[in-house]
Amino acid sequence: MHVGAHIFFTDYSIQPQELGPALEDRGFESLWLPEHSHIPLPRVSPWPGGGELPKKYYDVMDPFVSIGAIAATTKTLKIGTGICLVIQRDPIQTAKEVATADRLSNGRFLFGVGAGWNEEEMADHGTEPKHRFRLMRERVEAMKAIWTQSKPSYSGEFVEFGQMMTWPKPVQKPHPPVIVGGAFPYGARRAIRFGDGWIPLGGTRGVDIADQMPHFRQMAAEAGRNPDEIEVSVFAARPDKKELETLKAAGISRVTFDLPSAPSDEVLPLLDKLARLI
Repeated sequence: MHVGAHIFFTDYSIQPQELGPALEDRGFESLWLPEHSHIPLPRVSPWPGGGELPKKYYDVMDPFVSIGAIAATTKTLKIGTGICLVIQRDPIQTAKEVATADRLSNGRFLFGVGAGWNEEEMADHGTEPKHRFRLMRERVEAMKAIWTQSKPSYSGEFVEFGQMMTWPKPVQKPHPPVIVGGAFPYGARRAIRFGDGWIPLGGTRGVDIADQMPHFRQMAAEAGRNPDEIEVSVFAARPDKKELETLKAAGISRVTFDLPSAPSDEVLPLLDKLARLI
C-alpha cells in the first residue's frame, strides 16, 4: 500500500517547491492537490465535511501551476489532482494541461477527477448541477481521445468537437490514470465505468471504506473489470497504525495524509512523525 499526502496550497502555507522534495526525501509516494476556482458569496451549498467551510477553500492555489513547480523540484514523487473539477473546465485545454504535467514530471502525473459539491461554483462556470455527472464522463472520454489519437474528435450530449491536432501527448500510455472521486455506490460505478481508480468518500462522513471494498470488487467483476486493476486511494486525516493495517488488508492501494495549510515550521515536523508511522 502506497502512502501519500494531500494539501491545500495557499499563500500562507508551505510552498509546492519545498513540500515536494520534503515528501520525496521522507519516502512518501505521492502528493495530491485539490481544486476550487473560487467560492461564490453568499453560499448555499453545504460543505460535505459539515460545519463552516474552512478558510483554505477560499484561498487554494491553482493545482496545475503548483504541479509544475513540484515536477521541477522532484524526481520520483507522483503528483496528482485530488480532485480536478473537470465539470468546470474546458476539456481541450485541460487535456493539454494534463499532458504537459505528465511530460514535465516524466510520467508521474495522477489525474484525480470529480463532479464537485458546490453548486454555486458550478453555475458560475455555466454548469447545470443536475447534469454534472454525465458531463464529467463525457469530458473525461473526450480527453482520452485527445491523449490517444493523432486526429481526435468527439461527439456527445454535452461535448462535441471535430478532428483536431494537439500535442504534447502524455508520457504514460495510453494516458495518465484517471482516478474518479465519489461515494459508494454511484461514485464507485462511475470509477468502474470510465476510470482507472476510485477515490471513495468516507472519513468525516462516518463511512467505513474497508467494509465497502468487497462490494466494490464484486461490482467491478460484474461489470467485466478486473478489480485488482482499479486502484483505490483513500484520503484520510491522521490514521493510526491499526487503521493503516486495516486498510491495507482490505485491499486499499493508497492512503494519503491530510496536511494543514500551514508554514514550513509546522508542516515539516509533522512529516517527520508521519514518516515514522509509514
